[in-house]
Amino acid sequence: MISHYSWKDFDKNVEYIANQCRFLEFSGIYGIPRGGLCLAVALSHKLKIKLISEPIKNSLIVDDIYETGNTLNPFKDIEGAMFFVLFSKIKPTWWNTVNMAANQEWIVFPWENPKNYNSDRDEYIKKRGLN
Repeated sequence: MISHYSWKDFDKNVEYIANQCRFLEFSGIYGIPRGGLCLAVALSHKLKIKLISEPIKNSLIVDDIYETGNTLNPFKDIEGAMFFVLFSKIKPTWWNTVNMAANQEWIVFPWENPKNYNSDRDEYIKKRGLN
């Protein structure tokens, strides 16, 4: 199943996360490369929080999707950090999500080239040994 996520949806989700974080203080915001970078930049502007090159104590850490945890899990023990993803394929426990996605759902984000989603998906599956 392929889902196309729009800039309009992205803007709504940035607003949602900003509202959840509005009264919290962070030392910076870190976006996990590649998928979390657009979200981190948008939230950095919206919340007037500096963008940081690596996660630190009390930072807001964001990513596009939580599926296996491979990209977010290495940071989960950072003291005082808060975590948000745009989509989660499993019920969140220590991170926050805006949207839930089906396990088989492949999401094409607006910053990606929609013509490449098949090769991107195939590469992802191969890399994770999910064939």
